Amino acid sequence: MTANQVSPQQKSTSGAVASLKTALRDTYQGFFDITHNSLALLGTLLAVALITLAARADLRQSAEQQLLGWLLERQEAQAEDTVYTAEPSAVDRVTAALPAALPKQQANVTYWLSRKYRVAAEPLGALVAEAYDIGTRASLDPTLILAVMAVESRFNPFAQSPVGAQGLMQVLTRVHTDKYDDFGGQLAAFDPVSNLRVGVRVLQDCIKRAGSIEGGLRLYVGAVTSDGSWYVNRVMAEHLRIQSVAQGKPLPRYVPPQAAPIPVVAPAANAASPAPAIKPGSELEAEGPALHPMPAAGGSLTRS
Repeated sequence: MTANQVSPQQKSTSGAVASLKTALRDTYQGFFDITHNSLALLGTLLAVALITLAARADLRQSAEQQLLGWLLERQEAQAEDTVYTAEPSAVDRVTAALPAALPKQQANVTYWLSRKYRVAAEPLGALVAEAYDIGTRASLDPTLILAVMAVESRFNPFAQSPVGAQGLMQVLTRVHTDKYDDFGGQLAAFDPVSNLRVGVRVLQDCIKRAGSIEGGLRLYVGAVTSDGSWYVNRVMAEHLRIQSVAQGKPLPRYVPPQAAPIPVVAPAANAASPAPAIKPGSELEAEGPALHPMPAAGGSLTRS
């Protein structure tokens, strides 16, 4: 075979390459023609539409309204998306616990209080667990702490009495402001756990000063028109009920009063009307007119 002679295999390869080039060139040319014609057609349609809108005011107004409506819908959709941003860590701020994960006594108390006071069991479970924990450290029966919360606020962390007692334990924030310093300031009075801890500290101080639980409760409520026996009886009765629930015992049908009501001031024979007196050593603030000795549920009078 000479140099000028080409083998059949080489001829076949050259033909295939030529065919491929031709196919690619035809494809490119066809794509260019279609695109060019489509753009031309689109331009023509757009020009016709503009001329029609210019000639027909009613069509132009209708088109403008439709376009404006579409833009407003888009704007509203974007505004709805920006109302809030996702915050997966928000659950960490919630004061809640699964009652099923609590010890049996605490779970029993949680479910019973939840039904009685119509409070969600999950946040109540966290308060019950905290009451048991801080009660152990403060040498106070946790069911007594829960009874005070029940009588004071019915487990409403945002409750406030007419004289300014706030939160679960109804502590006078303005009097015990310093006790909230460890929790970031007096606004912590509305944080359930912070208010519970401060309230237990106040209650513990009252019991130490009085020398008994009943006396401590009298100082804690700070009644100005009676010796506070009505309050002591309510708290101790609820304490007995919660204690029975925790121990799995049947609830007592009758709770005898723990303290008999004793008037603070005995009526004088020559006095037109007796004046209220403050129990010595209670360090109460005399504010405004004397309050009724039986305030509404969840409302305390003053705090020492």
